[in-house]
Amino acid sequence: MPKPIKKRITKKATLDTETEVKEKFSSLKDTIRERKKTAVTYGSVFVIVILAVVGFLMYSYNSRQRATELAYEAYKVYYSTAPQGENKTERVSKALALFNKAYDASKTPTSLFYIADCYYELGRYDEALKTLKDFTARYSSDEQVAPLAYQKMAMVYIVKGDMNGALKTLDALYNLKGDIYKDFSLIESAKLLEKEGKTAEAKKKYDDLVKKFPNSPFVEEAKVKLGKGKEG
Repeated sequence: MPKPIKKRITKKATLDTETEVKEKFSSLKDTIRERKKTAVTYGSVFVIVILAVVGFLMYSYNSRQRATELAYEAYKVYYSTAPQGENKTERVSKALALFNKAYDASKTPTSLFYIADCYYELGRYDEALKTLKDFTARYSSDEQVAPLAYQKMAMVYIVKGDMNGALKTLDALYNLKGDIYKDFSLIESAKLLEKEGKTAEAKKKYDDLVKKFPNSPFVEEAKVKLGKGKEG
């Protein structure tokens, strides 16, 4: 009697084991399938990211190329002699339109400065000042173009009759890195201070100019103001 019972138990155990193996195998297949899906998903995301980066780089390159071409055309118009029948206003307006297009294609400090300069040449001082403030907010660390922008801004303030704004801008110009237009800052500040009756402060500016920038084209004018040179 025990033997048949033992055989049935063994057979049942074998069936249970086979079922368990099948279930585990099926579960393993599901796991592999899910991992494949995950791998495909991550792979797709990676490909999309790469394509996006490549597309952006190509777009940026093309934009810079287009901006360079437009800026070159703008320079030619800005510095050219006006054709017969075309006045300065028309020429500068054409250059302004081209510089705006160049800046829209690729934002550069040079194009933005020339936009402001065109506004200045056209007598549109409020727009020039707004553009120059935008420039100083974005590119004040640009050692090549920033001095030009501050110098132009000071000139705009002077034309508008805002002496306080002009003096603050000239001080900012003087405190920039490098020596570009520092002598201009000193001579113009001294002149403005003289007009306001601040003789001692003006004299200090003239003196600094003579001592610090002996080769400046403004030195002789400063010496005359200090009583050390000949009036021409």
